[in-house]
Amino acid sequence: MKFFGFRRLKMLEGRVNRAHLRDSSICLQASFNPPSILGILFVIASPSAASSKPATSDLFDQSTLSTLAQRLVEAARRAGADAADAVAVRGVSQGVEVRDGRVEESERSEGDDVGLRVLVGQRQAVVSTNDVSGDGVAKLAERAVAMARVAPDDKYVGLADPSLLSRDFPDLDLLDPNIPSTAELERRACEAEAAALAVKGVTKSGGASASTGIGGMVLVTSTGFHGSYLRSSQGISMTAISGDGTSMERDYDYTTAPHASDLASPESVGRKAGERTVARANPRKVETCKVPVVFDPRVSGSLIGHLVGAVNGASIARKTSFLKDRLGARLFAKNIRIIDDPLRVRGLRSQTFDAEGVKVKKLAIIDDGVLTTWLLDCATARELELVTTGHAHRGVSSSPSPGPYNLHLEAGEPTPAELMSDIRAGFYVTDLIGSGVNGVTGDYSRGASGFWIENGKVTYPVSEVTIAGHLLEIFKSLAPANDLEFRYGVNAPTVRIEGLTVGGR
Repeated sequence: MKFFGFRRLKMLEGRVNRAHLRDSSICLQASFNPPSILGILFVIASPSAASSKPATSDLFDQSTLSTLAQRLVEAARRAGADAADAVAVRGVSQGVEVRDGRVEESERSEGDDVGLRVLVGQRQAVVSTNDVSGDGVAKLAERAVAMARVAPDDKYVGLADPSLLSRDFPDLDLLDPNIPSTAELERRACEAEAAALAVKGVTKSGGASASTGIGGMVLVTSTGFHGSYLRSSQGISMTAISGDGTSMERDYDYTTAPHASDLASPESVGRKAGERTVARANPRKVETCKVPVVFDPRVSGSLIGHLVGAVNGASIARKTSFLKDRLGARLFAKNIRIIDDPLRVRGLRSQTFDAEGVKVKKLAIIDDGVLTTWLLDCATARELELVTTGHAHRGVSSSPSPGPYNLHLEAGEPTPAELMSDIRAGFYVTDLIGSGVNGVTGDYSRGASGFWIENGKVTYPVSEVTIAGHLLEIFKSLAPANDLEFRYGVNAPTVRIEGLTVGGR
């Protein structure tokens, strides 16, 4: 299994990723009749990126996409749409995989794709394509309008109110203008693999990879918004194997960031992968018991992910979330804050406007332990009789839907050692398996591996166990350590949970 090879590592971790698009990718929804076209506001969301691009390169030039998106919106209005918006997405990625010092795979992909959403009365249609040549713009617009006219009514969907559109576009430093060559990617992957194989006890390589990508989008709406941004991402990963036969163990490490200067070194990635793998050798099983469970930072962010899934406006509107009646309730201890920050400089998921052009802002989803908000786009906000929180995401072949940006759980005061110092018997989780979490009921059960805690110390490796509980109880007892680092799209320090059931022998 390749844990974080090029195929698994999402280099463009922002929500407006390049999709594999088809002309026939269509979504039908409905909306009200929004106002007519206003003056267009042109922005580039990452100004420093634009100014630093090579004059001879068109990779960073989105002017063609901007023109195309504008033409699509104008064509939709001429075809009879009451309102429209267009998304143009650019994606370029390259990666190599290395095994035993040799390049096993090298891939490159690039493409521009566009999507058009039109609204006729309270009806909506979305069409997408990667080929708009000749009179294709007019035909695509006419097709979309014809489809919208026969779509079912939906009183909730529609474009964002012009008063909510973003007008401020800070430079978030999302684009590294220095694109690594294939030879540089090979060097990074080979160095990571060599460092892992140099760790005593590592018997073979599970593969190393290095990758780079650039992705961006242009959004044009008939209510006056025209915005664009580009972001880059680079990554290195390594999977190491120890032992042989049925006693083999594997583990991994990886690093990803918009700028190469923010990556961990290939040597450290490989060394950590090797050390983690060796530490897992000869795991034991434990008896079923109820004990404190400590989550390593590599997996503790998953708990934040479960919370955010439950406060997604779409789940709340459908009444399929176990938190549907908990807005304003205390879910965590008083010192707990969970933040969503789309404006973090060099953040993996940062952007200055959402997929409807709405202004984004830093938001405390949990503040002083209390659930303060749902994550909303315009449609779910209307359905819930609220105002969008600027969390709309979309691809070219879909209508907007809510989702988070850069999430983190704020650090606590104790060190990880202090956090577990009074645990006589417990479980330190370093890896989770499966997705046995019920978002409707809040029941939690996942396969896990890690290390047993005895008298406050991490001791022998443990595998083939499950951890189970209920998310409300998990949230209530969650206690964070002070080792928060911003490495992923969702970041959390080491956390301790009381009284989970560890299912073993």
